[in-house]
Amino acid sequence: MEMRIGGRETVSPDERWIDVLNPATGEVIDRVPAGTADDLASAVEAAAEAGTGWKKRSMRDRGMIFFHAAAKVREQHKALGQLLTMEQGKPLREAIDEVRGFANILEFYAGISAQVGGEAVRLGTAGDCMVIREPLGVCGAIIPWNMPVLIMGWKVGPALLAGNTMVLKPASSTPLTSLRLAQVLDEAGLPPGVLNVVTGSGEEVGEALVTHPQIKKVSFTGNGLTGARVRELAAPGNKELILELGGSDPMIVMDDADIGKAVEGAVRGRFYNAGQTCTAVKRLIVHEKIAPAFTRLLKERVSALNVGNGLGPKTDMGPLVSAAQRDRIAGVVETVREQDDGKIVTGGCILRGKAYENGFFYHPTLVTDVAPTSSLVNEEIFGPVLPVMTVANPDAAIAAANATPFGLGASVWTKDLATTKKVFDEVHAGIVWVNRHLTVPPEIPFGGTGESGSSRENGHHAVDQYSRTKTLFLGW
Repeated sequence: MEMRIGGRETVSPDERWIDVLNPATGEVIDRVPAGTADDLASAVEAAAEAGTGWKKRSMRDRGMIFFHAAAKVREQHKALGQLLTMEQGKPLREAIDEVRGFANILEFYAGISAQVGGEAVRLGTAGDCMVIREPLGVCGAIIPWNMPVLIMGWKVGPALLAGNTMVLKPASSTPLTSLRLAQVLDEAGLPPGVLNVVTGSGEEVGEALVTHPQIKKVSFTGNGLTGARVRELAAPGNKELILELGGSDPMIVMDDADIGKAVEGAVRGRFYNAGQTCTAVKRLIVHEKIAPAFTRLLKERVSALNVGNGLGPKTDMGPLVSAAQRDRIAGVVETVREQDDGKIVTGGCILRGKAYENGFFYHPTLVTDVAPTSSLVNEEIFGPVLPVMTVANPDAAIAAANATPFGLGASVWTKDLATTKKVFDEVHAGIVWVNRHLTVPPEIPFGGTGESGSSRENGHHAVDQYSRTKTLFLGW
């Protein structure tokens, strides 16, 4: 596939390419241009030119294009899901759900397009004011490889609805579905240049995007180290930033919880997308009274997960996105063994054999008796490893939940309203689920605190973050 600049497919003049691999087989399935800073500049120029007409369109007109695009996405959801599975590795049903989620996001923003407006302020003898919201101009977005379709929607939807144009850089390992979705938006009536996709490395294209003087706001989703680099690069230009930098989400299971539902919630919350999700269950905190029964059932479920090619009909968990990611997880687990930081009760190894040959597979892993100093509970582990800790009461659970610098999401599994309120009030997180985990519909704000980032995506307020107020003061 090729980049999309100004509504057209584009190849960099020096014709450098990046291979896109299928994580289940290691095979090259396509290639995309290794874009340059000059390509990024061309995309910004196209976006700026398109912005003149786009910002004059009514918000309702923009919303109608979203409606048409969502319908096209739904018509093609199986093919788009298959493409996503082939480049990212997740099971096909998860990929199709993510594609449908992209359509949901477009429909949500289309649905509120007639409701977003300004306000009038009467000031008596001093006069009257009209406060409107106007777009910022050209915005930039850098999206990760783990949920490339959903997160593309989170950034494109509110930015374009607010009247901005955008330059988007997908991850080099998962650019294909994003490029195809940009084409679908163009086919649905999005004017050329409103959305541009430039492929390439973070060092060249990503840094050029963050530092380009015409890009007014940058939305970045990724790891904390890269997020710090984005802050550093954006500071001289005083750019507005949206940063979602991952987390180490705790799942707290109290002694009155429905154990069966909580076990299922933990399995889905951790091993969905092979654990490669920002809001995945990364730390399981279980009340000591139910820990033995809970852990026994959890081990049975984790051991029974069917790992394989995401296109397989019975696959519960696919491969990790790359060999480097798989080896990183293997290294973390090996450190646990060497330092005796926990008891590995199932998994703990790279999957070998003919079914996994050349793929990037890792065995779903459960670790109990985890030491408080272990990297499993103090860092974001982006893979299928679930550490289990036990606590004696809600206060201890909250203390354990807050024992990291992250604050993205958290969940509590209980039937007690007072415990629910206590966890909600005291746990550091941008979202707290009760008796569920992971769900993030487009209607609700999403984002974290601390090292999990700043600002919020989704919901009505996301449109506000891609616009600014302007006041007309009428002195009679």
